[in-house]
Amino acid sequence: MSPFCAKPLQDAAAALATARQQREPCARVSTTFGIESLADAYAVQEINTRQALAQGRRLVGRKIGLTSAAVQQQLGVDQPDFGMLFADMERADGGEIQISQLLQPKAEGEIAFVLGRDLPHDDTTLAELLRAVEYVVPALEIVDSAIENWNISLVDTVADNASSGLYVLGRQPTRLSSLDLRLEGMLLEKNTATASIGVGAACLGNPVDACLWLARTMARVGRPLQAGDVLLSGALGPMTPVVAGDSLHLRLTRLGQLDCRFI
Repeated sequence: MSPFCAKPLQDAAAALATARQQREPCARVSTTFGIESLADAYAVQEINTRQALAQGRRLVGRKIGLTSAAVQQQLGVDQPDFGMLFADMERADGGEIQISQLLQPKAEGEIAFVLGRDLPHDDTTLAELLRAVEYVVPALEIVDSAIENWNISLVDTVADNASSGLYVLGRQPTRLSSLDLRLEGMLLEKNTATASIGVGAACLGNPVDACLWLARTMARVGRPLQAGDVLLSGALGPMTPVVAGDSLHLRLTRLGQLDCRFI
């Protein structure tokens, strides 16, 4: 029998989907449904991914999470994870974001990669990745847990699509060729005050390495990256909570800036 048919996995997926639909956080699925392994957590994520695709949502990229030592420390985990990005998760630079569409959001500054070529192999090389990247832009990820009070283990966040919420991309694409992303500085301001600072090296040592991990991993699990995909490469610094009325301004050293406001 397919692991996706196992009742605890189906029940955990349904609980997470219901929490997001009703904007009402649920208890930890790891304890409620006995989801203990990463394999089972990713199976729960895949159940909801298939359901979303069946409902007509469109897959446009991936996110890699828990790449920053600071964020790993905040959540008590020691390895990265991945989640799916759908077209309806994108919000516009300079636009407004409705808090009512979220549960308990937090924001983090990142670098987004946009691919110009497919990456179908689980042994993707660095050269293949660099050739596939069309450009990079600054990005805000609005992470949002369906688990009450962000009381999550690695298994919980993986099952919950890596705590994905929404994302915002900057409008000025930059080629990778002359950049050393390890040295890219990040400043995230909330209501004109500094909320988070970071640097590219905080993302698995280099955001490029994070994307290489992601490319290989996605090929291995059967959802390889494709031309046009957006890759959110991971937080460059600690995440910050947001509420209605907050305005965010993200600035990267050479990649530009973006803004959004929560209403």
